[in-house]
Amino acid sequence: MASISTYTSYLSVNRDINSTLSKVASQSSVERETAYYKEKIGEITTVDEFLGDYRLYSYAMKAYGLGDMTYGKAFMRKVLESDLTDSSSFANSLTDKRYLQFAEAFNFQGDKKTVQNDSQSTSLTDAYRASFTEEETALKAENTYFAAQIGKVTSADGLINNTRLRTYVLEAVGLESDNVSKTYLKQVLTSDLDDPESVANKAKNPAWKKLAEAFNFKADGTIDGSIQTTDQTEDLKLDYIYNQSTFPSTLLHDANTRYWEKNIATVTTAKDLVADSRMLEYVKKTFSLSSTIMPSTVASLMSSENAATAYGNTKLLDAFNFETDGTLASGNTAQTSAQTTVMVKDYKTAFNKDKTATIDDAVKNYDTRIDTFTNLEDFFVSNKKDKDKKNDAVTEVWDVALRAYGIDPDEISQSELKRVLTSDVTDKKSYVNSLKDERFVELNKAFNFSADGELRAPVLAQSESVTDRYASDYESIKLRTLTGAEKEAAGKKADTEIEYFKSKMQSVETVKEFLADKRLTNFILEANGIDPESVTSDDLKKMFSSDLDDPNSFVNTHENKKFAEIVASFNFDAEGNITKDAIQGGQQRGAVLGTVNQYVRQTLEEQQGESNQGVRLAMYFERMAPTISSAYGFLSDDALFEFFKTAFSVPSSIANMDVTKQAELVTKYIDITQLQDPEYVEKIVKRYTALYDVQSGSQSPVLSILSGSTSISADTLLAVSQLRSQ
Repeated sequence: MASISTYTSYLSVNRDINSTLSKVASQSSVERETAYYKEKIGEITTVDEFLGDYRLYSYAMKAYGLGDMTYGKAFMRKVLESDLTDSSSFANSLTDKRYLQFAEAFNFQGDKKTVQNDSQSTSLTDAYRASFTEEETALKAENTYFAAQIGKVTSADGLINNTRLRTYVLEAVGLESDNVSKTYLKQVLTSDLDDPESVANKAKNPAWKKLAEAFNFKADGTIDGSIQTTDQTEDLKLDYIYNQSTFPSTLLHDANTRYWEKNIATVTTAKDLVADSRMLEYVKKTFSLSSTIMPSTVASLMSSENAATAYGNTKLLDAFNFETDGTLASGNTAQTSAQTTVMVKDYKTAFNKDKTATIDDAVKNYDTRIDTFTNLEDFFVSNKKDKDKKNDAVTEVWDVALRAYGIDPDEISQSELKRVLTSDVTDKKSYVNSLKDERFVELNKAFNFSADGELRAPVLAQSESVTDRYASDYESIKLRTLTGAEKEAAGKKADTEIEYFKSKMQSVETVKEFLADKRLTNFILEANGIDPESVTSDDLKKMFSSDLDDPNSFVNTHENKKFAEIVASFNFDAEGNITKDAIQGGQQRGAVLGTVNQYVRQTLEEQQGESNQGVRLAMYFERMAPTISSAYGFLSDDALFEFFKTAFSVPSSIANMDVTKQAELVTKYIDITQLQDPEYVEKIVKRYTALYDVQSGSQSPVLSILSGSTSISADTLLAVSQLRSQ
């Protein structure tokens, strides 16, 4: 053994490290403990259960190099229960970052339970806003179709048997198009409007008579001349927009204004004007009158100075030309062209103000109220139907959500909606998937309700705890070794990328979607210390399509085991879709794989240390080097500090120097910025092993450092003593 140098022993192990690790992993004791860990960790849901299973707990502790602290369960409980998003939490405050890494590997608290995360909420409200544009587009399309086709109709039967035209004309006058008898419809369309006993005149709903007035059918259903005059076609189109609009759109504004301009010229009394509900609405909107004001009062404001003065609003008197009794003097019109022009302008101002406020207020109301929900029942209790939807966006939470996905509140009952929202969308046999309607699937994905109606954490492509860890690792790598203005600039750039990463990871739903975003894939690779230029898109596709359970799959046979951990850190199934199965118990499968890999590596280093402690310390340095960001990384880790002292023949007495002086000495010999360069690290290892062999005649302190109690940092020992005294 004496004839073999430490460096040669190191190379024999490290030259084909994956092969060496595979041999260690196949050792019966390692294989047995790893199998137990993989099998049982998914069943563990609490810190108590984890600490109570010594085999699991000790396996994980060894994996993260904390085997000497296995006895400190009270201490480790505080580590595991730390809020990692709080920089001052217990795990974050410890100098020894192995504890933070250990805490990051578990998530017994689970991700935050919320009715919606930011992405879900934004997607829903964006879809809600977009629905209004979509409504306008649909109304325009139907108007265009009607105008193009109605002239081709030659009989009542031709109109009735064209489903799209039949639906259009019924909805234009405010009638429901479902379940309308074709026979009755024909009787209405062919009614003699001069006959008070005709079907149209006797109909209880005046809309039927209005429909008959819109066409020129004879009693036998034929036409004499044109099916409609130009005015009839235009009037029906204006009515369609009015009756089918659910919010104050530009299209509705134009239709209302055109309706006003066409009809104001025929008005002869104030009473007749306010009898037309549509014209009455136009007046109320223009002059900001209360929606509950009586029509007779509005008529008085147009004609009576006494009434207008008493009411405190004389603007209507100037806008109309009615006499005191509400009639028009001979030769006068209700409005001059100048008065109409002014009124149209004022209406537009009032309408546009209402248009913006209607949608914005609905979204604001939704965002405010949705944040208060604690279960599914809150979703329904909060909802109060707005019975008067005419020309107003529905602002209730339920209605905002349904409209966002194109669902009419009348087409689904409350009990059915509950089943939709509590379905497991990842289960192909679930209720929501059985509906075969993508609208309800999207509605389900917009919320996070469990089967019992309680809140759950969102099912994401990557769990929030994992995303947070990647973000932290990315920032650490980007800022490592930087100082001053350079660090500040890099920090701002990193913050931008982190914000993008976190935001996008809330909405990614498939592997294909993830891989298509180069910015996301680059972030993931860089967070793991991998140069994106070293990985091709094709290789990434092969990795993410690999079977993680197959040891011979593409990703599992890759030289860099980090790739398998990356793939496993995502919650994708074999088809590349999101699955809940990747998260079981308190550890996500990527963290399980990472723990196993570290356990095997730790075992290898321990076994090498049994024959040559110099090899063990060299391997430890080689593993830790890429994570060292400053000279204090050596000073805060006893094993790394010993490596440094040996590699550069520095006497142990330097420990008595001022810590700043010690740090200066480290940077004098080691370029921290190059510790991620394998060749530079190899150069230092060669130096260390050579000098270690020179000093091998004396007793080496390595064993006590790597396996003894002196590896526990001062703050750790203090925390343990404090726990014991409680």
